[in-house]
Amino acid sequence: MHPFPSVAIVNETFRYALIILFCSAVGLIAVLANRLTERVKVPVPLLVLVGAAVAVHAVPAVQSPSEPTVERVITIALVLVLFEGGMHIGPSRFRAAAVPILSVGVVGTALTAAGAALMLHYGCGISWFPAVLVATAVAPTDPAVVFSVLGKREIRGRSSTILEGESGANDPVGISLMSSLIAAGGLSAAGFASVGTQFALQMAIGLAVGVVGGRALLIFMRRVALPSEGLYSLRTLASCLMLYGIATLAHGSGFLAVFVAGIVIGDARTPYKPEIKRFHAALAGLAEIVAFAVLGLTVDLNVLAHPGVWIPGLALGVALTLVIRPLAVGSCLVPVRLERNERIFVLVAGLKGAVPILLGEFLRAAHVADAERLYGIVVVVVIFSVLVQGGSVPGVARLLQLPMRTVETRPWEIGVRLADEPQGAHRFSVASGSAAEGCTVEGLGDRVGDIWVSIVVRTTGLVPVRGDTELQAGDEVVVLADPELHDTLAGLFGPP
Repeated sequence: MHPFPSVAIVNETFRYALIILFCSAVGLIAVLANRLTERVKVPVPLLVLVGAAVAVHAVPAVQSPSEPTVERVITIALVLVLFEGGMHIGPSRFRAAAVPILSVGVVGTALTAAGAALMLHYGCGISWFPAVLVATAVAPTDPAVVFSVLGKREIRGRSSTILEGESGANDPVGISLMSSLIAAGGLSAAGFASVGTQFALQMAIGLAVGVVGGRALLIFMRRVALPSEGLYSLRTLASCLMLYGIATLAHGSGFLAVFVAGIVIGDARTPYKPEIKRFHAALAGLAEIVAFAVLGLTVDLNVLAHPGVWIPGLALGVALTLVIRPLAVGSCLVPVRLERNERIFVLVAGLKGAVPILLGEFLRAAHVADAERLYGIVVVVVIFSVLVQGGSVPGVARLLQLPMRTVETRPWEIGVRLADEPQGAHRFSVASGSAAEGCTVEGLGDRVGDIWVSIVVRTTGLVPVRGDTELQAGDEVVVLADPELHDTLAGLFGPP
């Protein structure tokens, strides 16, 4: 027992206050760093990762978290990121790019892992099993890094949807493959059979829980009223975490479950839907920063500086960027109808993020032979991908002349709250290449019938609605029409 209990309590209080101060300062710096990345084109996650790695190396008081703590924190962060990513895509965008998303996200990920394993084994002399483990770790991608370096510019067309959907699909794929490989403990005929069975089971259960759970959540959101506006967002948060738990306990992929559930509810009209989407977007952004900060605390700079780590990591990063991903993903996109510039951009924009480092952490937690070196190789690949490959993305986008638009923030809002769901009011965003793009308000009525376009919002502000008002890509449009015309209007405003 402490001889002076009151002093011990005060010391603990000051220590806890110091932790809160440090964490809040890091969070504030991360938020403000977004303004810096608009100029230097280095994504905030990389700055946070490097900053945390330097802090744990230079400041003795900063300690690396335990392996279970890292896995738990990153798991929650990924659940939030994947659920928000699914909501952002929604069923309409997913259906428009379902074939390339599934082929690139599943088959492309497996081919990328196979190519990386071959390179590590024959090019770097790493034994087959650790080579396959590292290759599986670096296969998943992270589109948030791509969009971070693009800043306020948004890519039009299907390439952005493919990149988002690919990451949502290959993150669960990579995690499930890594878990199955570690459980198998080696490469053998029996091991491959076990990995294949476990992988298929996790994917099937995760998909089923996501579809059924997403539909149940949608009914829950629409039919069960809550006493306070703030509770609606908390309900979806609790529900997505619950779906992860259900799928995982059923031996399925909880990450796939929450991603699919997010897609299911993405386009649906529910009470307080804009507030719910903003809440989850903010949570996902914070979760990504937290994930990179925690993962940065696990990085040993002394290990990264060893030639046996950074040379194979750099070689693998270059090979993935210039050879392996273009061949693997390019073969999956052969039957897909894409513009040439969009196809090339998908091939070069497969940047790595938090998931590869998490999978590298799995290797350390499983005490795989030479785990520290393998983990270091994974970290070097991610740093190369984000810094070099990510830094070139804006220039590549300009060189390919990708159709892009500048997205300005809209801090002011005009809205009307109603007690019941409006049956005749429809809100749409004019997609690039849609039938509504370039169409006048009068021409829209000629195509559909008896409708009334009441509000058109553009990046410049409210647009006066007249018969000759021409709609542009990115416009937010409120249409008053018969509820039965919703699907027809959605087809006009949606992507081709």
